[in-house]
Amino acid sequence: MKFEMFMALRYLRAKRRQAAISIITVISVLGVMAGVCALVISLAINNGFREELESRLLGAMANINLLRKANDGIRNFDQLAARLARTPHVVATAPSLYGEVLVSHGARAQGIVLKGIEPAEEIKVGTLLRHLAEGSLAGLSETFPNADPLIIGKELAKSLGVHVGDTVLVTSPQGYLTPLEVVPKFRHFHVVGVFDSGFYDFDATWAFTSLASAQRLLDLADVASVIEFKIDDIYRAPQMAEEIRRVAGEGFDTTTWIEQNHSLFSALRLERLVTILTIGLIVLVAALNIFIALVMMVMEKNRDIAVLMSMGARQRQVWAVFTLHGVAIGGLGTFLGLMLGYGFSWVGDTYKLIPLQADVYALSSVPFHAHPLDGLWIAAAAITISFLATLYPSLAAARLNPVEILRYE
Repeated sequence: MKFEMFMALRYLRAKRRQAAISIITVISVLGVMAGVCALVISLAINNGFREELESRLLGAMANINLLRKANDGIRNFDQLAARLARTPHVVATAPSLYGEVLVSHGARAQGIVLKGIEPAEEIKVGTLLRHLAEGSLAGLSETFPNADPLIIGKELAKSLGVHVGDTVLVTSPQGYLTPLEVVPKFRHFHVVGVFDSGFYDFDATWAFTSLASAQRLLDLADVASVIEFKIDDIYRAPQMAEEIRRVAGEGFDTTTWIEQNHSLFSALRLERLVTILTIGLIVLVAALNIFIALVMMVMEKNRDIAVLMSMGARQRQVWAVFTLHGVAIGGLGTFLGLMLGYGFSWVGDTYKLIPLQADVYALSSVPFHAHPLDGLWIAAAAITISFLATLYPSLAAARLNPVEILRYE
């Protein structure tokens, strides 16, 4: 072990003539530990919510949507989807037809978004309908007398008071033109399933039917509103959207899952930044304690420093002793903070320590997703701040004049 490291660790373990120095040293270690631990846990929660939201959103919507700029619907969508499916990085495609309708059951009615889908292709693009709370996706392929199949959200089923097997009335604003007025077009739908996406807006205002049933209700034969795409890398969605738009030709536009949820993920990024800045102040306060502890130690050990320098220790070595001492305090606090933070995150995520109201937050408990990379930069930042706090006391110790100190000894 080098001389500098030996002396730094010796000072760290040695008893103090002034108890205040030992207390400040312990407070410094605890401060760094608390700051690092709090930052690890906070970022784990932020990562958990972001990743859970991403997985649920990507299950409820496509990575990329292709639609007409004129909003006049896509004709010959089967041929176009087959051609675009050959685009590199495209995993699956699915045509869909959207329409705003009124669904009613008895005296209850609500406006919703009706989505017509091809079930076998839809589940390749999204995971929302793979596991239903009630019923099955196969029900969309069944036929019923004077009714079409329908899958609705959990909150919508609750507000209408319907269950699987009930029949609802769906009314389209695009009706028949008569000599007196426009008569709305309506059809009866048989509820064959209830989905639970975990998002209130989806569960309360969305319903799914077969593409053919939606076309009949909306009087749009052989037309799809959008062609949905799933790609192999969701974070390449903007580049892939440009490529799909180029291959599709003039008159088409695209939207991505990032654009559709831009405000949500921007808020999460801002929350992450604010968390780092606010909790990082704990580490700064701990660094100030390290600074105070070293200043007091230099004052206490000035005779020891003078003796070492008179025995041949160079200024650089004296500077290194106190710098390593301060970094050791920061390093110990960082190590303990990382162990405590990652340990609590693992326990919290495994045993669901913090429950949530699922119908409000869409999650049954707070998710803790601690990433190793976060720990690396947190440790680097904490040790760097600790190092900066040692600079002035260490330089002051290195500049002491041993002759002046030992003259009256």
